[in-house]
Amino acid sequence: MGLVGRNRALLCGTALAIFANVGMVQAQEDASTEQVTAESQKKGRVTQLQRLVLGAGQEKVAIDTPQAVSVLEQEDIDSAQPSTVADVIRKIPGVNVTGSDRVLGQSFNIRGVGAPENSGDQGRIIVNVDGVQKFYEQYRLGSFFSDPELFKRVEVLRGPASSTLYGSGALGGVVNFTTKDASDFIAEGDRGALKLKSTLESNGKGVLGSATLAQRMGENAEFLLMGNWRQADVYESGNGSEIIGTNFRAWSGLAKGTFKVGDEGTLRLSYQRWDSDLDDQQLSQTSTATFFGLVDRHVVDQTAIASYENPFSDNDMLDLKVALSYSDTSNKQRDADLRDYCGSTSSFNVLCDSDYAYKTLQFNAQNTMEWRGANWENFLTYGAQIAHQSRVASIYDNSGDPIDLSFHPEGTDLKAGFFVQNEFIWNDRLTLIPGVRFDWHELTPEDAISGSDSFTDTAISPKLAAHYKFNDTIAVFGSIAHTERFPTIDEVFSTSGSSATFLPSLDLKKELSTNYEAGFALSGYDMLQTGDSGQLKFTGFYNDITDLIAFNRFLVPGPNNIQGYENISSAEIYGFEIETAYDSDYVFANAAYTYTVGRDLSSNRTEEYLTSVAPHELKLTLGGKLPQHDLRFGWNARFVAGPLNSARDYEVPPPGSTVTRYSSAFDVHDIFLSWTPKEGAARGWEVQAGIDNVFNRPYKEFLMNDPAKGRTFKLSLSKQIGW
Repeated sequence: MGLVGRNRALLCGTALAIFANVGMVQAQEDASTEQVTAESQKKGRVTQLQRLVLGAGQEKVAIDTPQAVSVLEQEDIDSAQPSTVADVIRKIPGVNVTGSDRVLGQSFNIRGVGAPENSGDQGRIIVNVDGVQKFYEQYRLGSFFSDPELFKRVEVLRGPASSTLYGSGALGGVVNFTTKDASDFIAEGDRGALKLKSTLESNGKGVLGSATLAQRMGENAEFLLMGNWRQADVYESGNGSEIIGTNFRAWSGLAKGTFKVGDEGTLRLSYQRWDSDLDDQQLSQTSTATFFGLVDRHVVDQTAIASYENPFSDNDMLDLKVALSYSDTSNKQRDADLRDYCGSTSSFNVLCDSDYAYKTLQFNAQNTMEWRGANWENFLTYGAQIAHQSRVASIYDNSGDPIDLSFHPEGTDLKAGFFVQNEFIWNDRLTLIPGVRFDWHELTPEDAISGSDSFTDTAISPKLAAHYKFNDTIAVFGSIAHTERFPTIDEVFSTSGSSATFLPSLDLKKELSTNYEAGFALSGYDMLQTGDSGQLKFTGFYNDITDLIAFNRFLVPGPNNIQGYENISSAEIYGFEIETAYDSDYVFANAAYTYTVGRDLSSNRTEEYLTSVAPHELKLTLGGKLPQHDLRFGWNARFVAGPLNSARDYEVPPPGSTVTRYSSAFDVHDIFLSWTPKEGAARGWEVQAGIDNVFNRPYKEFLMNDPAKGRTFKLSLSKQIGW
């Protein structure tokens, strides 16, 4: 059976499963009104694999989801004392950050999808902040700009199965960031709280100052105001070398109001902003490429959201969530060192004064209908998403007159999607989750791109997942999911007038991905002592990708008119992930091993490895707790293998290579300690201390273009008062 046949079979099977489940529950709806909980009663403690997952449909703990999901809570974020989002993301198995450790050079990689050299890769990973999709693409710049101090939770759903709920084309998966709320600070019985926090880092002399005010006004309203200031000088690698361009300063803020509407309705209004305004920055933020020179750069990321939700607990047919949002990520560049070359050829137009931005207006709505019987329950979720995104690229010559920048084209991207997903749970053992999503989009270039018309297409993303629990100890799961990624504005309409001329890729095909997953989960309780808990989850995956979009690697200097972006006929990414977690009164431990392989299977290549796949990695955490003293401490370690292809096993690239992502195997170790007194005179104070890269190892991440930080001492001190 070919790809088309497999996809038709999956779509038909998904549709039959949805209608069969709904038909079953409608026929049995009157059989019983007894409510059966969706989750079994958990014993003992909550480990990382028992954390609640909010973004995979109905709420469930991570080990009971039929896909690989990881959740980081406030405790994890605080203990890492992160200065960038990368410091948080590295704690999650199968997830990496690409580009560099600069705050303006970071993008994401999930299961081998995502690399700084591929402009469209962030279209293969959906990144949300409070449900608002974020996207940014610019030459030698990262794609996500924010401060980790704003967030209380990070949830990563790995693999294309998440496309059903979040949008077609999530080949790598979905990253969900959740910002803090006033209720996270106001203690029971209090009406308000003020928290002040400061963090110091030795490497780069980093400083964070943060102030948070939370206030409850009566019974129906609460407000949060947060402001953060963070700055640092250049950091040093393990061998003592200064990594140029890693200095930064940025401020961020969050304002949020939460209001009760009626008996159960909740209205949330929020605005968040991240702002970095620096002179004499490296133009290239994703590598140490000094030949691009310096530039004055002002980057602002802001998001405004109005959302309403109501569970309508007296009506099983209604559980409504709607949100209207506006996202604006902008970058103003001025006074580049080499701006005298501006306008000499289109290749040097990146040195001109310029304004770049992505502006997105988005509306999301979804509802969940419930049916329950004596030993079953069913949740049918359906919804729609509409988004209009404008890409701005205004370029000015040295006289201040506007000129065209054809390889960073302006344009609009209009998307509309509808999805339906059903979750049927029988006897608290068998869970079936069929789902399907339909998407339409239209890319429209600005007039500057002559000869280019609008680009329209449709996509379908069906999936079918199952999870079966033999008992409270053993469970198995599996899924098959298909998704289709639309090309981005850059991939379709980019052109160049340089010596290596390429034309718009108007005949570019959408990418097709079919992903298979299977695994098992083990849970244990009261194993080494009364009340302890341990879990293990194994997930194997195979992602078959057709028409993968990549920049034409056979461009040669000369007058040849060659399509800039091309479709690679076939590629595959496969591997497995093992996650374990343990918690007890005095000891906790977590471990994760990821093994991922990616191959280019197109006919004109010799099955070479995909350069976006990170090497195999083992992550370990071993910690202890002294509850009587409110102390928590531990050790983190990462053991990373060398690249699969021995030709890339270098700390510097081979002669003639344009890719600087070359590395060798390494291990790095961190230690941490936290003290959060609950009683006595020190109540309300919190101390976080740690040492990153304890042994001062010189190393470089495979997906980063710069050496990593050397030994870094960190100390955070905060005080919260309530009234």
